[in-house]
Amino acid sequence: MAKCETYERNYDNIVKQLEDLNRDLEKLLEDMEKLSVQATWMAYDMVVMRANPELANSMRRLEDAFLTCKEEMERNWQEMLKETKGAEQRPE
Repeated sequence: MAKCETYERNYDNIVKQLEDLNRDLEKLLEDMEKLSVQATWMAYDMVVMRANPELANSMRRLEDAFLTCKEEMERNWQEMLKETKGAEQRPE
């Protein structure tokens, strides 16, 4: 009887290991698919930029404008938070 329980435990362990392996392989496959998509877009971007060099300059200017806007929004957000905290702390 003890041998039967040991075999059942071993079987259960093998089944669990196979399920874990299957889950891990699916995750790895998903990660590889994401990397493949990113590599494809990178290659596409390189071809487009080589075909039209002005596009790279436009993209750079757009990125600079975005970063400037983002910094300004962050500054405004911080100022608004300070004002809000100051208003909450003042006695009415």
